[in-house]
Amino acid sequence: MSSTARFVVPGDDDREQERWARVAWSRVAEPETVSVRDWIAQEGAAESVRRLVSGSLASDGRYDQRVATLDLDQARHALDRLDVRVLIPGDEEWPEALDDLPCPPVCLYVKGTGHLSMTVGSVAVVGSRAATSYGLRVAAELGEELVDRGVAVVSGAAFGIDAAAHRGALAGGGPTVAVLARGLDRAYPQAHAGLLREIADGGAVVSELPPGWAPYRQRFIARNRIIAALGVGTVVVEAGLRSGSLNTAKVARELVRHVAAVPGPVTSVQSAGCHKLLRETGATLVTDAAEVLDLMGRLSLDSVGLARAPVTPESELDPTASSVWSAVPVRRTTDLAGLQRLTALDPATLLSVLGRLAMLGLVERVDGGWRKIPASRR
Repeated sequence: MSSTARFVVPGDDDREQERWARVAWSRVAEPETVSVRDWIAQEGAAESVRRLVSGSLASDGRYDQRVATLDLDQARHALDRLDVRVLIPGDEEWPEALDDLPCPPVCLYVKGTGHLSMTVGSVAVVGSRAATSYGLRVAAELGEELVDRGVAVVSGAAFGIDAAAHRGALAGGGPTVAVLARGLDRAYPQAHAGLLREIADGGAVVSELPPGWAPYRQRFIARNRIIAALGVGTVVVEAGLRSGSLNTAKVARELVRHVAAVPGPVTSVQSAGCHKLLRETGATLVTDAAEVLDLMGRLSLDSVGLARAPVTPESELDPTASSVWSAVPVRRTTDLAGLQRLTALDPATLLSVLGRLAMLGLVERVDGGWRKIPASRR
C-alpha cells in the first residue's frame, strides 16, 4: 500500500483539513464506532485518518477494503453535484445538542436552504410506519400546530407518522428537519422524493452517512439517536411494542430530554407502545400541541391551564339551586307544591331559589307553574 503513505487530506487550512478528514472517517467507519470517536479525540481527525491510511492505526484489517476505495476528490465532486454541505463540530450551523450523545456523528451531510439553528427548541414527532387514520391525523395536527407556534419539527421521513408530521409542518408554513438512515444521493423511502424536496425548500434533510451508503437496520437505530438528540423532546404518536420509535424515546430519556406519548384506543396494537411508555417509563400523556409545549416549550410562555369543561350557568349553581333546577320539568310545568315534594325545601327557600334561577334564564313561570327554559332559547 505504498500509495497510501502519500495520502493527503484536502484543505487549505486546519479547519478544512479537519472537515475532509471527518468526511473520510464517515466513509470508512460505521456510525457510533467508539474507537473512532476516541482516535479523533486523541489525535484529531486529520492525523488519525492519515495513520489509518498508512496502516499504523488499526492493525486488525477491518477498514482495509474501505480505505482502498477512499477517494476524497470523488466525494467532493459528488457533494457539489448533489448540493450537499458538510458540517462538523465547531461550525456555526452545527447543532450543539448532538454533542450530548455518547458517540456523536463525526460529521453531518445537509441538504436544504434551512439553517440547522432551527433545531434549537425543536420537537421530534415520531411513530409507527403502519399508522392508523387516527395517528396520521394527530401527527399532522401536531406538526402544523407546533410550527404555527414557532417550533420546528424533527422526524425521520418514514412512511406513516413521520411523513404525516412533516406534511403537517409544511402545511403550517414552518420548517421541518428530516433525518435519514442513508446517504443523501437518493430519497428514502423513494416514494417520498417529492416530500423530501419540499422539506429541503425551507428546512433541511440530514444524514451522518455519506452519499452512496444504503440503509441497514443498525443505521436506522443510529439515526434514531440523532432525532432524539436534536430537539428538546420526543413525542411518540403511535408505536407498536417493537417500534423503532420506542428506541428514539429511550435515547431521549437517556439524554434527559422530554418524552411524551399520545394515547390511543386500548384495542389498537399501533398504540400499545405508547401505552407501554406511559405505564412503565413515566412518559407524559399529551393530546395536542398546546400540551406538548406546556411540557417542552418556553417556561411560562407556552404553559397551558388545566383542561376544564365549559362554564355554563347551571354548572355554577350551588347544591341547593342545582337540586331545584334538576327537579323543574322541561316540557310541562309544575306548581310550587310539586317542587316542594321533590326537593323537601320550605316554601320561602324554594321561591328564593326559583327567583335566582329565573334571573339566570334557566327557568320561567308559566300559568302559575314552573318549567326549564330550553338551551336553544337561552
